[in-house]
Amino acid sequence: MKIEKMKSILKKDIDKERYKHTIRVTETAIKLAKNYKVDTEKAHIAALLHDSAKYKDKDTLLKKSQEFGIILDAVMKNNPHLIHPFLGAELAKVKYNILDEDILNAIKYHTTGRKNMSMLEKIIFIADYIEPGRNFPGLEKIREISFEDIDLGIILAMDNTLKYIINKGWLIHPNTIETRNSLILKRNKII
Repeated sequence: MKIEKMKSILKKDIDKERYKHTIRVTETAIKLAKNYKVDTEKAHIAALLHDSAKYKDKDTLLKKSQEFGIILDAVMKNNPHLIHPFLGAELAKVKYNILDEDILNAIKYHTTGRKNMSMLEKIIFIADYIEPGRNFPGLEKIREISFEDIDLGIILAMDNTLKYIINKGWLIHPNTIETRNSLILKRNKII
């Protein structure tokens, strides 16, 4: 499916603000892909579809997850925000005919991360975090670092996210902990 057709479908499926966010993530992902010499078309597609299942209604998320046979862990059941990436990967397959596993994994893990992420997965993860529409203390530093050292950018982003999650009293997904730990071990060459 052509990218313009994907955009047309996506505009109907998500709200206007989410679509604007998606375009900003896409632009950021393409810049990062060029910077890290990753296929820009794959980055474009993964970024475009990363929030394709970002439904605001918890019941819709749960119902669609069940329809696609997505097994929700305890953390996802208690934080429905974590469902949309997994559901988005399934929608990408069915609705947009995406079969590339790297693109599907980039969509699936753009919120929690995972151990041993591919460079495309890292790009979509951090592009979603640093896109120009976001603004909070320390973000500019993470934006700069992400173009120099993507692993460090992800670690810093996760540090902020973990503090936020802890302050809210929410559950932390095990993928997030594994991602952060594996990146730190890699950086420290302790693997």
